[in-house]
Amino acid sequence: MFLQRQVERKQRLAWPVYMQQQADKVRNPLLEAFYAAGCPAADTPICEVPLVALDFETTGLDVQQHAIVSIGVVPFTLERISLAQRRYWLLQPSRPLSHTSIAMHHITHSDVESAPDLSEILPELLMQLAGRLAVVHFRHIERPFLDQAVKLRLGEGVRFPVIDTMSLEARLHRLSWWARLQRWAGRPPVSIRLGDSRQRYGLPHYQSHHALVDALATAELFQAQVARHHDPQTPVGRLWS
Repeated sequence: MFLQRQVERKQRLAWPVYMQQQADKVRNPLLEAFYAAGCPAADTPICEVPLVALDFETTGLDVQQHAIVSIGVVPFTLERISLAQRRYWLLQPSRPLSHTSIAMHHITHSDVESAPDLSEILPELLMQLAGRLAVVHFRHIERPFLDQAVKLRLGEGVRFPVIDTMSLEARLHRLSWWARLQRWAGRPPVSIRLGDSRQRYGLPHYQSHHALVDALATAELFQAQVARHHDPQTPVGRLWS
């Protein structure tokens, strides 16, 4: 466990170096511009970091078998959410919709029939992300799905640091000594799903499984997490993954 934490710490500190290395390495101009925008140093206070909440709806959870069907983006800081700059895209997925996915996010075949491919909106999406630190709820969706989708279209993938609000909740409610004691006592684990996490901070209930609404919900949740459990001066390297 100690060695794993040391490796994770080195990875967190290495993100700015990685971004610069990729800027020099990638061949595609879109990716070069994205990486050249860089990311903040690990010791930068979170209050000084420009943020962007990012959420995807997909046709399933397996990055090898499923695809992105919608994207929501909401730029924000700890003090303000920039709804005027929000973006939402409905996409033509590269894999077919399933009955399960339609029931989940209510995006149907007719909805995506004339929607663009990700390649058409990718320049604007990367522009929205460039120079900002992405905030997501469960990083094992947005980061790998975008990496795979870009790789299929450009021949090169894209990776970047994220702050995962689900992971921050897990530190409090799954990994703390109190949470472990509760599990030892046979009590069920606290839910760290987006809606349940928001409820703990007194945030309003929003409709789930809409990429733009979930991006907004994630931005608000992160603001509440910092206000209650952290400090605006917290180094961003303690929060990103």
